[in-house]
Amino acid sequence: MANRAARRAESQPTDRPQAEDRTQPAARETRALDPLVHDRVRLGLLSALAVSDALTFVELRRLLHTTDGNLSVHARKLEEAGYVTCTKGFDGRVPRTDYRITAAGRRGLESYLRHMEALIRATRR
Repeated sequence: MANRAARRAESQPTDRPQAEDRTQPAARETRALDPLVHDRVRLGLLSALAVSDALTFVELRRLLHTTDGNLSVHARKLEEAGYVTCTKGFDGRVPRTDYRITAAGRRGLESYLRHMEALIRATRR
């Protein structure tokens, strides 16, 4: 029966005008948000690094209230995108991983924030 309905729909004339996009401007804007930055942990990571020279893995984990594995995955995505740099070393005998935001990461965060500000303005109208 489903096949019959599908064939009938295909045989209908297609000269009807396409339905216009009636979505609110704010809803349309959310489609264009950068998914790399939009995630809670990645947005928090970039925001924290934007106001600091560098932060350690431990500092970021505490600040963002996340697990080692979760932070590691998100930091790696940002590193692969060129948004952050990662430097590994030792503080005495203790391993230490430092993160810094790059110029590309700063531009990505700024672009995301401008987009969010425009979205907020559109929803408050």
